[in-house]
Amino acid sequence: MRATMRLALLGAGAALVTTAMGATAARAADGGSGNITIDKVVVNGGKPVVVGATRVVSAKVSVTASDDSGIAETSYISAWGPHPNYAQIWDDEITCVKVSATRSTCTGTLTFDPQASTGFVGNSAAATWRLATLVSANDYDYIHRDAATTFKVQREARLTTNASPEPVRKGRTITVTGLLSRADWDANKYTGYARQKVTLQYRKKNSSTYTDVKTVTSSSTGSLKTTVTASADGYFRYRFAGTSTTATVTSTGDFVDVR
Repeated sequence: MRATMRLALLGAGAALVTTAMGATAARAADGGSGNITIDKVVVNGGKPVVVGATRVVSAKVSVTASDDSGIAETSYISAWGPHPNYAQIWDDEITCVKVSATRSTCTGTLTFDPQASTGFVGNSAAATWRLATLVSANDYDYIHRDAATTFKVQREARLTTNASPEPVRKGRTITVTGLLSRADWDANKYTGYARQKVTLQYRKKNSSTYTDVKTVTSSSTGSLKTTVTASADGYFRYRFAGTSTTATVTSTGDFVDVR
């Protein structure tokens, strides 16, 4: 890698250290030389990276940097979660496009595999991650940041709603059940999310707006159950606002015919 060789020749303290397989960049202290700057870093469009139980998820990363001589390359982009979780992009997987003579935006894609044996390991990966990067300029200036930005990795949630009986007479009781579950990366399946507050919502048949009805707490297995009084044709759904480790989710509305 050109930038790595440059740093070695310059005797830079922030030079990359790699494993024997060359797969992982070691975390290093912030450093640099010259007037190069990192102007903006964006991961996944600024949204949390939400990962399900089995499917590999990709997240685009962009690093915008400036130097009076122009940007030569971004040598690597590394994402670090709680040990031992990490994701890596090397220079041959990074594309740099000039924004101007002095500024470029370099992009690459991080991947998160919930079934991997290394890199993304178990439920501890649901946390705030930091993004490290090393950028070099045409005049051999360079900049390394151990936490150029941070982003969240979250467990995907699923939510169902079933309102019954249907049809139902006006004034009678409607029972609304459901299940809140989330990805379990230790077992690679979805399991019930216990003792979480979920909002029951309702909209009339000819309306486009849902309104909050009540708050329901999920059971030890993630199940939901509550009752309401039938008033008019409409749709019921549950909505979960999410937590720091688990993404928000809204179920599909279930129609009830009130007669």
